[in-house]
Amino acid sequence: MDEKNMNGNPEDVENAAAEDIDSMDIDGVNADSDDEDDAVSEYNDAATQFSDLEDALAEANDKYLRLFAEYDNYRKRTAREKTETYLNASVKCVENLLPVIDSFERSLEFECSDENFKNGMNMIFNQIREFLSKMNVTEIEALGAEFDPNFHNAIQQLDGTDYESNHVCQVFQKGYMLGDKLIRPAMVAVAV
Repeated sequence: MDEKNMNGNPEDVENAAAEDIDSMDIDGVNADSDDEDDAVSEYNDAATQFSDLEDALAEANDKYLRLFAEYDNYRKRTAREKTETYLNASVKCVENLLPVIDSFERSLEFECSDENFKNGMNMIFNQIREFLSKMNVTEIEALGAEFDPNFHNAIQQLDGTDYESNHVCQVFQKGYMLGDKLIRPAMVAVAV
């Protein structure tokens, strides 16, 4: 209130107070409207920041999921490669051992006058068979089986045999498999 306008007159004091109240209301309304604009602006800024944070989180989550998937694929691929490497090394080892086994089998077919020597050789050969069995190496059953080019290598065709047509009638060299993998096909003769 202005002291200049107040001369002790109660009407003047009342008028001055009413003007002050009117100006306060107007200022208050104006202040409220500015506060509302500031609040809306702050809300919009917060919503924008929240949206930006959500986008950043979604992007980080997507990157994480992609990285996790890549790592999982890498882990599976290396495990598969490790298994394949072991299998290929085993196949190579057995493949190099097969000619020795073939020679050993042929030597056992011949007559030997020393029975103890022959028994010793049979025991050694049985140990080799046990080793092959532990390595999951199996002999391909060929004699009498239907010819299968996936497992048999036909080097001869024979007429007039006791076997049906397109069946193996003679085995020249045994074939072997390591699990499901072919190490060496059997060399055979096929009945016509």
